[in-house]
Amino acid sequence: MPGGAPAPDGAGLQVEVRPPWPYRLPGSGGGDAVMRVRRGIVTRLLHVEGQPVVVRAWQRRDGNVVFQSVPPASGHRSEVAIERMRFALGVDDDYRPMYDRFRADRLLGTAIRRVRWHRPRRRPWAWEALAWSITQQLIESSRAAGIQRRMVSRWGTRCTGPDGSTLRDVPSAELLAGRAPAELAAMDLAPARALAVIRAAREVAKGRVDPSDPAGDRRLLAIREIGPWTVQCLGLYGRGEVDALPAGDLGFIKLVGRLGGLGRRATVEEVEEFFAPYAPYRGLAGSFVLAAFHKAVATGPPLRFAA
Repeated sequence: MPGGAPAPDGAGLQVEVRPPWPYRLPGSGGGDAVMRVRRGIVTRLLHVEGQPVVVRAWQRRDGNVVFQSVPPASGHRSEVAIERMRFALGVDDDYRPMYDRFRADRLLGTAIRRVRWHRPRRRPWAWEALAWSITQQLIESSRAAGIQRRMVSRWGTRCTGPDGSTLRDVPSAELLAGRAPAELAAMDLAPARALAVIRAAREVAKGRVDPSDPAGDRRLLAIREIGPWTVQCLGLYGRGEVDALPAGDLGFIKLVGRLGGLGRRATVEEVEEFFAPYAPYRGLAGSFVLAAFHKAVATGPPLRFAA
């Protein structure tokens, strides 16, 4: 894997990576609008040690992915920002061990072959995964994305990108810790979940919880409105824990109801039982299966709720 080196013409730090598994850069930036994808170039503003760093990524014809920081970020902050974007985009992930183990499995083996380039949509920082997971509880993904965009627009730090466009970052835990519940509720966030975001932000801001460390999950679960699903999302999308399965996700509930021939939406327990054979890759397996078969679920007849 090539190391980092200064890019030509003072363009900052540049790192070129050879993905160990079939790879495609994402074609869209996501619902919160903090990551931009234009003409095949991914651009994201991050904050490292409180300082802004803009990272760009693009894929060469030979499959290699190039990451580049934009001046005037220091070398250390550039290295950290690029490392976090490599994590978020999953460019270093090698799924060969999982595929070799389950290649003969009619469901997972088929799913991997259908969408070999798939990656779970991870966040550069575990804090982002935690905050956004709380905003996504029990509502449609489109509504959650709208809430996130409003929060980013209202409180996200701004920076001018290399193409002159305005980039925004996800609000920090320190910033959200100081908000009033009514301010978040005004973003269309349910009052109870607005309070949960603030309480989680205070735990992180005061150093009592490090979202990147599972040791803090018990304190998070003590916050009302934060349950196993939120922590499982944090594990899968914020820490890269491939066995963390957000079993209460509506997509999985519908998927298992359809694939399991239940004729209804599955329960959380049925989702967990369905993916149990894929340990220690349950979360990753679920992500691949959902990516491969979500269209069949979306176009099928409506499923009734579980009793």
